[in-house]
Amino acid sequence: MKSFRTELHLKASLFNFGLNNPIFTIGSCFADLIGEQLVQTKFKVSNNPLGVIYNPYSIHRALHYSLEFSLPAENTYVQHEGLWSNYEFHSSFSGLTKEEVILKISNSLRSAHNSLKETEVLLITYGSAWVYENIETGEVVANCHKIPAKNFKKILLNTDAIAESFRFLYQALKKQHSSLQIILSVSPVRHTKDILPLNQVSKSVLRLACHEIEAQCADVEYFPAYEIMMDDLRDYRFYQPDMIHPSDEAVNYIWHKFSERYFNDITKNFIDRWKSISTDLRHRPFHLQSDDHQNFLKQVLQKLEELKPTVNVDAEIATILLQLKS
Repeated sequence: MKSFRTELHLKASLFNFGLNNPIFTIGSCFADLIGEQLVQTKFKVSNNPLGVIYNPYSIHRALHYSLEFSLPAENTYVQHEGLWSNYEFHSSFSGLTKEEVILKISNSLRSAHNSLKETEVLLITYGSAWVYENIETGEVVANCHKIPAKNFKKILLNTDAIAESFRFLYQALKKQHSSLQIILSVSPVRHTKDILPLNQVSKSVLRLACHEIEAQCADVEYFPAYEIMMDDLRDYRFYQPDMIHPSDEAVNYIWHKFSERYFNDITKNFIDRWKSISTDLRHRPFHLQSDDHQNFLKQVLQKLEELKPTVNVDAEIATILLQLKS
């Protein structure tokens, strides 16, 4: 039968990784989604530890802060409507006092710094090429924190500027991690506040920048999350009700494509086993103390015990033991 869709068949990656290769994700909310999949699948992952960041400049700058374990400049802290925030960081770092914000940022940067020392795979997801420049300082901000628009100038980053910013970051990363593998992606989440035509302009700039970066930098590879959503799935049934974010089904599909491209065979086999066990762990019986369910728990416990040499399943085992009869 004639196909009614254009499935994206990805070429093999130049590298593979598995459960024992530490991963660091950073960028837009789509980085959170893939990172959460990695967490749930028992990877060693630092999932977007510096909060959601959309534009390439701010993502690169956050990575520099993490590499050097340096705090943002004094003029990046701002107080508005009773809250202190920092222009370089997500609103989740806001607080009632400046000292509270500094502590939150310092703790997160310390964690990110330590994670980057061990990281073997870095996944960067760009969300938007539109940025807001602080008129007073001339600096691009990661977050405006609902401060009046008159304080900012909205500009579109160009491809060359993004690529140059990345090359500067790349040199710093490779100086500390010569074998680091980097995966770039463009978020499929649509920024409708920019209006759809300008969102498309933004995504086009990001995609072209990734193309140039991949061509110029060794150990950098592009993963087409954006293209999978736009050209493969290509249907509103794969969106959440807000018609902006991918649905769970879409995320799972993109995750499957990601897995097929990057994971080694041992990891793929583990994922199949873990998916079955995860389903078992979510099972909720009507009668916890019934013989049938108790036998079921013992079978699950045995499966978990078999995985102990591979991944940490102490929390899952503890949960099962609490349900078993003495």
